[in-house]
Amino acid sequence: MGGGLSSSAALECSTGLALAGLAGANLPPADLARLTQYAENAYAGIPCGPLDQLSSTYGEDGSVLFIDTRSFEISPHPFNLTEAQLTLLVIDTKVSHDLGESGYPARRASCEKAAAALGVRALRDLTAADLPRAEAELDEVSFRRVRHVVTEDERVERFVSLLTQGNLAGARLRSAGELLTASHASLRDDFEVSCAELDLVVEAALRAGAHGARMTGGGFGGSAIALVSLDRVSPVTESVLAALPQAEIFQAVAARGAHRVS
Repeated sequence: MGGGLSSSAALECSTGLALAGLAGANLPPADLARLTQYAENAYAGIPCGPLDQLSSTYGEDGSVLFIDTRSFEISPHPFNLTEAQLTLLVIDTKVSHDLGESGYPARRASCEKAAAALGVRALRDLTAADLPRAEAELDEVSFRRVRHVVTEDERVERFVSLLTQGNLAGARLRSAGELLTASHASLRDDFEVSCAELDLVVEAALRAGAHGARMTGGGFGGSAIALVSLDRVSPVTESVLAALPQAEIFQAVAARGAHRVS
């Protein structure tokens, strides 16, 4: 709990699926995701989108998901890291993460206000070509929030493009790592949702040879992820623990989402 790894969404989705099963109801994954997002919004008071819930319902073994949270279009992409001699390390800083008490609602409100000021439904409707206008029309802080969202959307699309070309290796691997690290810099500097401990473990992982690293989740604590070659797991682990002894490190595996097991 508090690791920024969507534990609440996982619990909500598995519980919702179990209750539907007990009731003899067929609850499609999209409906389950919408209902569990509503639980977060209406009862936990967290104005989150459906990303975590969609991940918890549509997850597939050995794949990552490209999710359009407006249309609910889900596109799985093969992510066989072992075949590429890679792994994804999760680094839990053990810094308490609570979106309800953090700046997450403020970031959400800032983005919505900026979108309205720029005359778009959401910031996803902007491109890099719109950034000069945004800079001219918004205050400095609001512009940096917009710049993060616009550039992060582009980084996601570029990462997906790399995956469609095959296993991450050579130039593709370098580009993937650079995208992860650039994402962290943007989250740290423009969106301002990182913290000293997250920055510390990201820097330690990169220093020890990780291809790329970034914080994950809503920020203000929680965890980071690092894309690492299998032969660099020990050096990266040692470097991170030397920088932050309290950290817990484990390897992530892309797996199936909530489903009935009996």
